[in-house]
Amino acid sequence: MPLAKLEFQPGINRESTDYAAEGGWVDGNLVRFRKGRVEKIGGWEKYGTDSIEGTPRAIHPWLSLDGTRYNGIGTTWKYYVEQGQTYYDVTPIRATTAAGDVTFAATSGSSTITVSDTAHGAVLNDFVTFSGAVSLGGLITADVLNQEYQISAVVDVDTYEIQAKDTSGATVTANASDTGNGGGSIVGEYQINVGLDTYVSSSGWGVGTWGAGGFGSASAISAANQLRLWTHDNYGENLIINPRGAGIYRWVENSGVTVRAVELSQVSGANLVPTVGLQVITSETDRHLIVLGADPISGGARTGSVDPMLVAFSDQEDELQFEPLNTNSAGSVRLSSGSFIVGGIKSRQEVLIWTDTALYSMQFIGPPLTFAVNLVNEGAGLIGPKAMANAPTGVFFASKNGFYFYNGAVQRVRCTVQEYVFNDLDLGQAFKCVMGVNAAYNEIWFFYPSLEDGTGEISRYVTYNYLDQVWSIGKLTRYSWIDQGINDKPLAGLSINGAYCLVEHESGYDADSEPMTGVFIESADIDIGEGEQFSFIKKIIPDMAFTVDSTVSNTPAMNFVMKRRNYPGQSLVTDSTTQITQTTSFKNLRTRARQIAVRFESDDDNAAINQKGYKWRLGATRLDIQPSGRR
Repeated sequence: MPLAKLEFQPGINRESTDYAAEGGWVDGNLVRFRKGRVEKIGGWEKYGTDSIEGTPRAIHPWLSLDGTRYNGIGTTWKYYVEQGQTYYDVTPIRATTAAGDVTFAATSGSSTITVSDTAHGAVLNDFVTFSGAVSLGGLITADVLNQEYQISAVVDVDTYEIQAKDTSGATVTANASDTGNGGGSIVGEYQINVGLDTYVSSSGWGVGTWGAGGFGSASAISAANQLRLWTHDNYGENLIINPRGAGIYRWVENSGVTVRAVELSQVSGANLVPTVGLQVITSETDRHLIVLGADPISGGARTGSVDPMLVAFSDQEDELQFEPLNTNSAGSVRLSSGSFIVGGIKSRQEVLIWTDTALYSMQFIGPPLTFAVNLVNEGAGLIGPKAMANAPTGVFFASKNGFYFYNGAVQRVRCTVQEYVFNDLDLGQAFKCVMGVNAAYNEIWFFYPSLEDGTGEISRYVTYNYLDQVWSIGKLTRYSWIDQGINDKPLAGLSINGAYCLVEHESGYDADSEPMTGVFIESADIDIGEGEQFSFIKKIIPDMAFTVDSTVSNTPAMNFVMKRRNYPGQSLVTDSTTQITQTTSFKNLRTRARQIAVRFESDDDNAAINQKGYKWRLGATRLDIQPSGRR
């Protein structure tokens, strides 16, 4: 019998059985389909050497007028502006005490410092910077006290605790001489409250996020009950930032990277600027600042409470003017379909706004109405504030029941892994979902928390090649994603060895200088005819290309795994594992079964040096396969 080519349809198909999906792939990890062929994805490298505080759930790149490149990074604890691969803390300040309002108390033999400050307003993990303190008399010196601290425990409304450290971060323990209180000149500077890193729901349906509040009750949306998700956009060179459910702030580029963002409503000239919101967007063509979920105006002032369906917009060319007047274009509109705004994105000549149940289009039309807001679709709401992405072909987004595409109209995207993804997606943590574009490979990436993994955190992904219309799946934790453009390569937020950072994707072939392990692709079942005969496989003639980093001296290899079973209801049994290198011409096999499946995988058991610095791409591998009777 002639040699049989292993030619499979591109893409992973989990919408059928392994037997019915013959001629396709059914599982994979860390691979992509490019021009119909399977290959290992590109690697990633840490972006700079700095780490950041808190989970990095949002990234925003932009260029100043002089060409300086910046990235804004919003975490659960802080907000940073990155420039030159250095991260500058620009987190807004919520309160600064008067001198003497803060006092300290230490206990000999303990590193715990008790801080007294009446009605401090702090929560666990908040950051506070002290100045003006003097030594407590022993090892708790002025240098120990006068620095930034993260609050380790909140005792009550007037008291909290910090853990004493020296300027290098090493723990300091008080001695018997530390009997002072720090003096009467201490000033405490509190950063805005940190946000939730995990969404905690209660039972029932409310007007907040799913599960928030009692059945039928109105649940007020605030920073205290929202997952800490930052939105950010430029107004000129300046940056407008907003932690979901909390205040709206502005960072001024020409003030420098050491200057913190300030509350927009407190800037000189501000007039009825929303004090809270769910998201900020700049309408670039007409230069309006748009606040989704703004607090309404009542009695000539903002109420300070999120209206989850209110969209407010500034006057044209003036982000500080939100009072609707006959002489300006400021105003607001309240959406009607849904219970709360989930998120929005700028698209071609319009702003798209999703509620939990619907999609709206907001287009500038000029005076007297300023914007036309039209209901585009009901029934396809947004699963999370970061679950949409602008691709060259249109806007993709994820709803609770599938993936959708918008390009003037909403259409469902045919998905061959839909049941696999959405049955596994942890809806209780759906606001963590992230969608992004990798335009160099025509891909949409969707990262989500998996029920099977059970971590409550993003642990898996699915990709969609929007030109070839094929899907891939895998395991990878990425808290945020932004495509290349202003940055040379895509950037993503993650944790490496317990430290949060950004990485550049499509950089080399490794996982931040470590081998990329667990890479594989596995086929559906293969048989002869209709499966009435056994197959006897004698030989494999591999066809694959290895691309090797010239700086690494190794012998790249991968494994060819043969699996077998006789009937679809049986479990697959691994029959043989054969190592394949660049110089492998053929390998003899000896496998007999009615049905076989093949798997190409990284050789994770190979020497570490031989696991690094390369990628592989499959061609048309051939098998010597012959009929071998009916039993």
